[in-house]
Amino acid sequence: MVAERIEGDSLTLRRATAADHDRILRVLQDSAVEQWWGHYDADRVAAEYSNEDTVVYFIDIAGQVAGIIQYSEETDPQYRHAGIDIALVEASRRQGIGPRAIQALARYLFDKRGHHRLTIDPAAANRNAIRAYEKVGFQRVGIMRQYERGSDGTWRDGLLMDLLAEELPR
Repeated sequence: MVAERIEGDSLTLRRATAADHDRILRVLQDSAVEQWWGHYDADRVAAEYSNEDTVVYFIDIAGQVAGIIQYSEETDPQYRHAGIDIALVEASRRQGIGPRAIQALARYLFDKRGHHRLTIDPAAANRNAIRAYEKVGFQRVGIMRQYERGSDGTWRDGLLMDLLAEELPR
């Protein structure tokens, strides 16, 4: 059973539904998000967010949507882990919201979903995101060369990071 709400430090993660595609699109079209996530339109949101493989939550701060955070799970018992990703709108950056949301989702994935390891893969040039992940305890694993295509069409490197359950601060 997937949680509908996850409570964190001064924030709530509220599970998105198919009816929320317009709200997801607004987050993904924020200029600060689009810089790293690329361009989204309604068709791309419908295609990527209409499956059960990715669970999406809105990051709610006092009734305002600060962004989205999502996870997907590898269920093969030999490789079981979860991958996460987060997108914060410009107005919500540099306030410590990202690390708090990541910590809340990580705690849920470790304690309730039974994972022992989480991964995240920001663009290697996204220094602010990498600092936020390191604040939560994520470690740098290595550079994935020419990992993702940027919105300008050029390939850019990604940084694989992971976090083990015992590394998450209590």
